[in-house]
Amino acid sequence: MNDSTYFSNIMSVEIKVPVVGESITEVTLASWRKKDGDTVALDEIIADLDSDKTTFELTAPNAGVLRIVAKEGDVLPIGGLIAKVDVSAGAPEASPAVVAASVPEVSTPVGAPAVEVAASVTNMNVPAVGESITEVTIATWYKAEGDFVNKDDIICDVDSDKATFELPAEASGILHIAAGKGATLPIGGLICSITSAAGAAPTSAVPAPVAAAPVAAAASAPTSVTAAASATPAFIDANAALIISPVVASILAEKGLHASDVKGTGANGKITKEDAMRATKSAPATPTVAAAPVAASHREEERSKMSSLRKTVARRLVAVKNETAMLTTFNEVDMKPIMDIRGKYKDKFKDKYNIGLGFMSFFTKAVTIALAEFPAVNAYIDGDEIIYHRFMDVSIAVSAPKGLVVPVIRNAEAMSFSEIEAEVARLAGLARDNKLSLEQMTGGTFTITNGGVFGSMLSTPIINSPQSAILGMHNIVERPVAINGEVHIRPIMYVALSYDHRIIDGRESVGFLVRVKQLLEDPTRILLGV
Repeated sequence: MNDSTYFSNIMSVEIKVPVVGESITEVTLASWRKKDGDTVALDEIIADLDSDKTTFELTAPNAGVLRIVAKEGDVLPIGGLIAKVDVSAGAPEASPAVVAASVPEVSTPVGAPAVEVAASVTNMNVPAVGESITEVTIATWYKAEGDFVNKDDIICDVDSDKATFELPAEASGILHIAAGKGATLPIGGLICSITSAAGAAPTSAVPAPVAAAPVAAAASAPTSVTAAASATPAFIDANAALIISPVVASILAEKGLHASDVKGTGANGKITKEDAMRATKSAPATPTVAAAPVAASHREEERSKMSSLRKTVARRLVAVKNETAMLTTFNEVDMKPIMDIRGKYKDKFKDKYNIGLGFMSFFTKAVTIALAEFPAVNAYIDGDEIIYHRFMDVSIAVSAPKGLVVPVIRNAEAMSFSEIEAEVARLAGLARDNKLSLEQMTGGTFTITNGGVFGSMLSTPIINSPQSAILGMHNIVERPVAINGEVHIRPIMYVALSYDHRIIDGRESVGFLVRVKQLLEDPTRILLGV
């Protein structure tokens, strides 16, 4: 079978601008990842698209030859034509390497009919990941365009404004990336596709035809050799002559590092994802030659691209400021009663429950009691309606390596002190390891954030949309206070409640915060429910 067999019945598959959000009517073609005439794989990322809200990756809907229609910088409406992919009818789409290598002939018995391999395509779309999440961003790809993947292999990480989750392959076959790293996609948007050859052994989908090509083919097809060379995975670090995974290569590229700059802790010195995330750029060595004049100074700058999560969080925080009537009220809490209880019982508490007794359980219990008394603080606006929650799912803001995340303690009103402390510890550990799922970070009804762990004395926290209020904790400082006409030195914490004035009135916001203060300064009330 020769080349003409593969291209005998060429058909074109159009690639159009997908629906990326209910309020988005057009996008800008930011950059092409592939060139016109390149061979692309199913679901391979071929371009980046910008909307007024985010950036998302465009993936090839089929394997074949890319025909570019729109140029970089073009502004296209939803449904506008971006490109086409020429595919060969009846050809094994799962074997783009066969075309890229331009194998002149495959040994076939004389007179035997050409064997056509039926191929099936599995499209992988953005799953529904939370009631308030309308879009996600592709954070990293673990597999490259044209790679063979097995079902359930982790192929990429996807960021939402609340969490990062792993996406497993839904089938075995050749991966075709539709949305590149950094691409922002709506729920249901195409991420990639996987082409599987029916009845073919998975491991033979790509390698077999390439192995059958004679060595002389390289000399007789310079164009094909160039194409094959250009398809060399980006995760072969040319500066270090090391093979690293795509996700590691992506992280190092963002940091401006090479594999040779990083010490691997994996098997045989392999650089792991964690190694890459911990890696930092070494400071320039101090010159040993003639020193610069004392008056001279180095005015260096470093430009670093914002992470997908950081961009999404930034956009949502600005939206909250612009779309809510946010106001903050303050109070102070005498923390001595809680500190006395912790000092008296913390050892027994830890011995019994195998978890430390912190401040968060006291604040969470106090908040749930106050929310029951002031239901508007536990509600949110949906169009022209107010939705009141009859349960308390308390979100806890946690600083993670990728940025601020907000995991949720479900039904906190029904939990004991030990259960709350254990859940806080569990969620914080997942956050530090970047293992929080989207489900664990969605659906909260009220948020608590503790800037005091970083030394903050006072702040005005921003509401975690679509919630209507957030409580800010701060550091504890000994201050002189008047008690019964006498001055005492007490450990005082300032607390702040930011709220949406459209739904929460001043009476409710102040009353809520005063109730929290009352419960914290007399923790016996929490136990007795008074």
